[in-house]
Amino acid sequence: TVRIGALARHRSLEHSAEIARCLPLIHQAMPHVAHAAIRNRGTFGGSIAYADPAAELPACSVALDATLRLASKSGERSVPARQFFKGLYETDLRPGEVLLSGEFRALQPGYRSAFLELARRHGDYAIVGVAAHGKFEGGRFSDASVVFFGISAVPVLAVSAAAALEGNPCSLDTVAAVQAAVSEDLEPYGDLYHSAATKLHLARVLAGRIVNALAGTAS
Repeated sequence: TVRIGALARHRSLEHSAEIARCLPLIHQAMPHVAHAAIRNRGTFGGSIAYADPAAELPACSVALDATLRLASKSGERSVPARQFFKGLYETDLRPGEVLLSGEFRALQPGYRSAFLELARRHGDYAIVGVAAHGKFEGGRFSDASVVFFGISAVPVLAVSAAAALEGNPCSLDTVAAVQAAVSEDLEPYGDLYHSAATKLHLARVLAGRIVNALAGTAS
């Protein structure tokens, strides 16, 4: 288990050899978090508790099925990341509680991670992003989790997209199946800059790329 304290700064995670080795998904995501000056001050706990729907760390926590430790005067409790994010800037934190840490299972043999996002400029919040983690052995995918962010009020665990990967090779047919499944998983909302249709199109593009990235091939 890898434990990340709430006050761990983004910059520390970005340059941690342990994070790169044990949690490569978070290692890949960190350079996309805002700009260096912000990463010097921003914290893991701040990003998780704030729960911005376009933020990277909440999506990674869901993809990796992390456990979040919360505390108050009455004691501590654990909440799965997949149950923590409730709505737009809304979490399972109760009045008087603070986030202590996130606990992650370290990378297991045969598993790989991949992270991609599209933003207007590097450092901006993502228009659409995807965090993926799963096993790729013998040329086939298994036990994959695919999470989209910047597309709904909370990170979206794309169950149909993951099912389209299960037991299949990295091929054009698999890419097409995953892209088609994304339409079943996502109901994007539009914003001031991008329509729901645009976000869904971009999500499908990233879905195709993430298949190749997980397999370690050029996208």
